[in-house]
Amino acid sequence: MKSHRIAFVAPGIAALEEHELQTVLPPGHALLKTDCTLISTGTERANLMGEDNLGAPGPARFPRYLGYSAVAKVMALAADVRELQVGDRVAVYHSQHAQYLVKHCQDLVRIEDDALPSAEAVFCIVAAMGLQGLRKVRLELGESCLVMGQGLLGIFALQCARLSGALPLMAMDFVAERRTRACELGADAAWSPDDPALAEAVRQLTGGRGINTVIEVTGSPAAVKQGLKLMAPQGRIALVGCSRTPTEQIDFYNDVHRPGIVIIGAHNFVRPKNESHPGYWTMRDDMRMLLKFFAAGRIQVRPLLREQVSPHDAPAVFTRLAQNDPTVMGTVFDWNRC
Repeated sequence: MKSHRIAFVAPGIAALEEHELQTVLPPGHALLKTDCTLISTGTERANLMGEDNLGAPGPARFPRYLGYSAVAKVMALAADVRELQVGDRVAVYHSQHAQYLVKHCQDLVRIEDDALPSAEAVFCIVAAMGLQGLRKVRLELGESCLVMGQGLLGIFALQCARLSGALPLMAMDFVAERRTRACELGADAAWSPDDPALAEAVRQLTGGRGINTVIEVTGSPAAVKQGLKLMAPQGRIALVGCSRTPTEQIDFYNDVHRPGIVIIGAHNFVRPKNESHPGYWTMRDDMRMLLKFFAAGRIQVRPLLREQVSPHDAPAVFTRLAQNDPTVMGTVFDWNRC
């Protein structure tokens, strides 16, 4: 069948293209019609620009097909699928920016609340990635927490840390608008990383002890180095952001070894596939939980939804992303306009 998808055709250039989708369903798969997809600015910009360490050796190859957050409706199912029905609305992990998809049902989570808009439900995938960092540091009630970076993953990590009892809860980002939003959504304080008073402010806010838990979401090696210097003894730092270029030297003796700091790799691929354990939840279980929190209003999504656009606008939107335009964050493609 004919479908449309967004392709990164060359560094910094995206296009909407037509392609033929194979609709013969392998066992365990579903045919989906996409309602909407969400841009994940960090990963998608890295792939759009052909940066290093994208998961395969050698330079990036084009075209590239990105987009791992979607909401779609089930159009058809393989004969062996029992957990879904035709007509179900599902959140899709490991999707593409595409009009139609064929996906394994292991990557699908049924959206139970019909009142939850698709343009909000689609955020559950990136929210789960931010939550991954919080699960890894095993935050305890009353511990201090700093979330470094207030993009989508960071702002969801911050909201989950608030719900988990972080006190004080702190945020860091270069963009003033993001710092303001972090405080509106639960942070006790927010700073720019280049604020000369930052270290003293952290010392005062934590009673001179330093920060118990840090969730690093920027992917910047400089942020990791800075976060280590702000931590309390026996603190834990989870690395959620992908540091694709090794550009910093860390004083491991003074900043890690002697204070007993635990550094945790929190890439989403370390999750278990089928069964959740404390600190190690499956992607699907976290998506289900977050959808419930969205529907209950416990986690705010609407302030993060900046715009809904047609897939035909993709070339212009990704040109803005290539130029590091921060207003691309929160952009959702409405595939019903394609």
